[in-house]
Amino acid sequence: MYVKHRVLQPESGAFNLTSPCHEFKSFAIAAALDRTRLQAKFAKEVLKFATGCMNIRSNGTIHFGVMDSKEDAGYVHGEIIGIPVKERDIFVDALDYIERSVCSDKEHVRQCVRPPRFIEVMDRESTEKKYVVEVDIVPSISIVKSKVYAVRLPNFKETTNKVEFDKEAILRRLGSKTEPVSDKDLSDFYQRVKDRDAQREEAEKMKFLSAPENCQDLGRKLTMLMTSGKKFMEKDKWFILITNRFPPDDLCNIDWLLNMNIFCVFDFDPDSKISGLCSRYLQHHAANMHSLQSYRIPGDMNIKEFANQLHLFEQTSWIFCNGRTDYKGNETLCDEMTWIKTKMTFLRESVSLICKQLLPKGTFQVIFLVTSPIEKPLLHTFNEFFTDMEGHEDIICICPSQDNFQKWQNFAEGSCGKETVNNSCVVGMKMSHINATLQQVQPFNSCARKHLPVFVKGTCLLETHEEEQMYSLEILTVDHCDETSKDFISEEKANIEHQFYRGGRVNWLNFWLAEHKYVGEVIERDAYQEVSKLLHEALKWNTDETPVKSINIYHHPGSGGSTVARQVLWNNRKDLRCAVVKPSYSASLVAQHAVELREYEEKDPQKCLTVLLLIEDSEREYLDDLRNELEVAVDTKRIQYGTSCFILLSCRRSYNPERKCKESPLQNVSVTHKLSNQERRKFSGKREALEERYEPEFILTFVLMSEEFNVDYVQHFVEHLLQGIDRQSVVARLILYVALLNTYVQNSFISQSHCEALLALTIHMERFHQHEFEISLGPQAQLVFLHLRDEKTHIESIRIIHPLVAKEILQQLLGEQTQSSSAMNLLCESVLFEHRFGRDEYLSFLRALFIRRSRISKGDKYDSLFSPLIDHVRDKEKSPAKAIELLTEAFERFHKDPFFAQQLARLHYTYEKFEEAKHWAETAAKQQPNNSYILDTKGQVYRKWFQAKCKVIDNDNVPKTAHNTADAVETALKALECFQECEKAANADMENVNNSGFFAEVEVGCSLLKLISSLDVFAYRTNGHSECMKYLLTDYIPEEVKDAWEPFHGRLKRLQKTMQDALEWISEDLSYFQTDIDGDEEEIPGSPEEKISQPLTWLTKKSFEYGKYFSEAHSYALQGQSIPANLTPFQKRMMIYHLGGGNITSILSKLTDQRDAVRLLESILSLYPSNPLKANFGQRDIVNYITAHISLNCLSPDTQKVTPLKNLQALCRQFPSDKRKCLPSALFLLTLLFWPEDNDTNHEKEAKYEIVQTAVEHMEKGYSAKKKDIPQRKRRIYTHFFLGNGNGLDKFVHKRKFERVTKGISVSEKRMKWFRGEAWKKPEIGKMLKCVSGWTEDGVVYLEGPQKKKFSVVPLHVRSVPHSNENITFYLGFTFRGPVACNIVVNK
Repeated sequence: MYVKHRVLQPESGAFNLTSPCHEFKSFAIAAALDRTRLQAKFAKEVLKFATGCMNIRSNGTIHFGVMDSKEDAGYVHGEIIGIPVKERDIFVDALDYIERSVCSDKEHVRQCVRPPRFIEVMDRESTEKKYVVEVDIVPSISIVKSKVYAVRLPNFKETTNKVEFDKEAILRRLGSKTEPVSDKDLSDFYQRVKDRDAQREEAEKMKFLSAPENCQDLGRKLTMLMTSGKKFMEKDKWFILITNRFPPDDLCNIDWLLNMNIFCVFDFDPDSKISGLCSRYLQHHAANMHSLQSYRIPGDMNIKEFANQLHLFEQTSWIFCNGRTDYKGNETLCDEMTWIKTKMTFLRESVSLICKQLLPKGTFQVIFLVTSPIEKPLLHTFNEFFTDMEGHEDIICICPSQDNFQKWQNFAEGSCGKETVNNSCVVGMKMSHINATLQQVQPFNSCARKHLPVFVKGTCLLETHEEEQMYSLEILTVDHCDETSKDFISEEKANIEHQFYRGGRVNWLNFWLAEHKYVGEVIERDAYQEVSKLLHEALKWNTDETPVKSINIYHHPGSGGSTVARQVLWNNRKDLRCAVVKPSYSASLVAQHAVELREYEEKDPQKCLTVLLLIEDSEREYLDDLRNELEVAVDTKRIQYGTSCFILLSCRRSYNPERKCKESPLQNVSVTHKLSNQERRKFSGKREALEERYEPEFILTFVLMSEEFNVDYVQHFVEHLLQGIDRQSVVARLILYVALLNTYVQNSFISQSHCEALLALTIHMERFHQHEFEISLGPQAQLVFLHLRDEKTHIESIRIIHPLVAKEILQQLLGEQTQSSSAMNLLCESVLFEHRFGRDEYLSFLRALFIRRSRISKGDKYDSLFSPLIDHVRDKEKSPAKAIELLTEAFERFHKDPFFAQQLARLHYTYEKFEEAKHWAETAAKQQPNNSYILDTKGQVYRKWFQAKCKVIDNDNVPKTAHNTADAVETALKALECFQECEKAANADMENVNNSGFFAEVEVGCSLLKLISSLDVFAYRTNGHSECMKYLLTDYIPEEVKDAWEPFHGRLKRLQKTMQDALEWISEDLSYFQTDIDGDEEEIPGSPEEKISQPLTWLTKKSFEYGKYFSEAHSYALQGQSIPANLTPFQKRMMIYHLGGGNITSILSKLTDQRDAVRLLESILSLYPSNPLKANFGQRDIVNYITAHISLNCLSPDTQKVTPLKNLQALCRQFPSDKRKCLPSALFLLTLLFWPEDNDTNHEKEAKYEIVQTAVEHMEKGYSAKKKDIPQRKRRIYTHFFLGNGNGLDKFVHKRKFERVTKGISVSEKRMKWFRGEAWKKPEIGKMLKCVSGWTEDGVVYLEGPQKKKFSVVPLHVRSVPHSNENITFYLGFTFRGPVACNIVVNK
């Protein structure tokens, strides 16, 4: 193999006669000549060199295509350039000149001159093929003995245009040249023929008698290279394999490969999937087939998304580099030059992506497994890896054949030198020997078999490739860890134990070692017994139970919650199918894999073991999603009721685990830093045993745990630890940064490659990589840093052993410094910010440090307005300016991220810096004009500004005039405008619900009305309120406000309408959905500024205020007068609003909050005309009037003031006949009022059903639009009434009547009882509600009764619908979606 521009050793003379002398000819000009001229030139050079060598009896090689000293000065002597070879026979036939040039002994010359060899020149820049043409001369003594050879060299004469021959000459090699023997030397030359023959004869003998080379210890060399000098191969290291066609005999010796973490394979065998390595690998493992083009990353995708798309880190990526014969797509085999032209770029991109973005240096090893003759593409691949990995130390070449290796060696030596190539290559070792040798240094026994428990109490084999298809789960098998080799255990057991007690997360080997008595047992906390008890209960057969159950472990950070959870899985792995859900996979995918795990190797889906799934540190929303997906799957499979299919064991951190436990004792278990007496005894005994073997600082977390994380103990420990540390050193800086992140950001870490970049480490030898890194940290950091390894990518990172230790280190290491200055330093640490490996995680932690607010629902101590760090800088450091400075710098560092601008707006308005707040809110809104949360913040800026301006006016104690309030009014109107923009954006967003704009619009509207009505012109005159109403509701403009408020009149006169619209929107929204489901809402970068915690109470209060401002109510109340009868319809409407009857939600809320409700409802009804049928009612008026009657009847059934049902039905006929124009509340009332009575005739029933069914069709459409694309469980429909046993209005039973049945139970427990169906079984409920009949057909519930058209009813809980077609009974509920079926029971 020749590589262009490499330089060979200079031309040489004879050395020991059998080692060839060399001559170079560039031949650059001659190669372009025509056939005749080219052959003459070539023959001349070959014959001149050949006879010269033969006459001195030396072997020789002449190279055409290599620069000789006479040629172009632009090159150096011996530089490889290559020549084009169009037809090889030109060169071969040129040797026919031997017969014409040599007079005697022609056949001798023929025998000594070997045919030309054409060796390709590798050229990375060019796609044109060039060669070095070599001709070897071998004058064996048996041929040339006693002879001297004369030659007539051919020359093409341009003058005669033909080949002519020079006069005969005898030539010889002198040094590095070939020259004629002069006449004077001729006699001596002939005399010394015998001496030369004798020397040749001796040289040939010596060659055959030379001792064989010393045999290398290839076994040791192979193991040292593969283990990086350790005793075992690292089980978490990634391997990249580059290979070509595999001989069939070698395919049975690849067990060593099957045991390794193979990240990807660059395969140059197009038949690999049919008959090669790939086909064999797929028998044992899952792999994804890719091409080089697959590794071209789209511009709009980040590296994490790309890795997920290709399932990298989950299953081996098999890259077919040069065609794939079994594939119908466009993957064809190319010859070498076409490959270089068409695929070289893709190769370069894929290698670069792997080495520079996916896998950091030190986490992977590249193996070239060369099992057949080498071609150029394979060599190019070596070159790309060598370049991108910046060296050779992680590249190994294994080549069973010496012949195949030769080409590799020639090429590789040019990049990294002869010694390096020899040290990193294993050549001449049979594949069977490689296989046996490497299996001895692998931590796991070869191709171990794994088993799962089965329903009939035996076990089944879990095939590895099947396990890898369920890649979102870490499956725990019956014989988990049994495959670990004995040598590995004896070598590593102490290290595994020490790592755990030092603070590392428990791994399965900790339990296995304890179970097999290699180490002491892992302590069982009290919580373990509690979880086991709940698990035992959950496994019992119970027809009322759901098939998917939950057990929650809430734990203090670092208190061992995860250990308890994993201990439960470990001890149940032989009886249940157990798995840990890996992070960052969708709930739907996890559910799919969980179902596959449950049914794996089982015949009947009805008879399978329960699957116990551990989910760690996930949001409640994710758990709900997963539960929902699993329930749908169970429904689809039609699993029998009462079967326990899945148990979700959730493990989440919380600062108040005991409270969580108290809330739901049948589901939740707490793990805290506090130990019970029994636990103290266990910990004390264990500590004594451990301290006999380890120094306390080496089992630090266990010692702290046994001290129950006593504050003084932690403080004293950290003080002792930090003695003697150089606080100015880069290591101290690193400890400080990690402490800062670990204190404020849950589960944060810094990748090892980030640390190395900060410490400016350049580690030259991979085998010492970890050792050098740890030494560079110094003793203090070595003690407090815990080394983590990502379970998916295996990338190393570090964190401090415990959050409480991190917090203490931060305090003590800072000294006089502030946290804000450290945070600023961290933010400006460009080495960390720009470092490419693990960048996404690092930036997400940094971002969370500055933006993520605390949420009790997320396990935090308190709910915060800003991130805890920013709160600390504001409150503890008393430095709002520093907080602003930090967020401003973060905004710049994060490429002007709009969410940082949003935080800055909030921070500025908190300190009443409104101009700056406005600037930042507008900056955010400019980048995200359709983000309702950012638009909400913009509105809040003006809202707070307006409040501040009102405060100033109030404090000035001067009469309020239009002039001195104009500025405040303008600000309020601007706030309203922003909130209306927010509402539009929220309505258009189909994936999120943000109703904050509507609530804020009403709040600002009420405040603005308060300001307007307090103006002297309106407040202190006898008819001031009337004057104010006249101004706001008509074209009238008082003189006092005319000029000052000139720009606002139009907008102020629209205020009543816009506020009413906002109140109606809120009312409607609350009518549809439950309002108590947002305890654990999702963290959105810009979640609403102010969450309304009790929206029903808020709506009642704000409706009261709104009604007050637009009616005379308060003036009558002030004067103690009764309400006059001569009010206009508008005034009456506003009075009704004021009394709480302005919308359906406010009226129905009186059924829940019953204080004075009967009197208020009677007052509301007294404001309506005595004969409503003749009144000119609008739709809303009819709805509110009817709802008030229904509510009054529920509260006071004996009252005489309720209009009979028939009259209300008659009133309903005034709703638009085109039901598309009906309000949702109007359609809701139609379903209630026209529900047939028992004593109706069949004809009457049919007519009523028709009205109800038409209403339901339109309600369903309205519901779909309102629900958006949000899962139903997140916006549960609210059931207002149930169908009871009475007649007329008495047949409507409000939900609040059920309250006494579930009194004294927490909200979550109550919801659980309804959800499981337990509550429906109570006899009190049976007495109240009417049981209706129906049937199910293919999963749809139908109501018995309607004759013309089947009436389908939505089941409130899909799970309760039987799988088969059955006759059923159920209770009927009324919602804004239409009637719903509850407590579905199959008729016996």
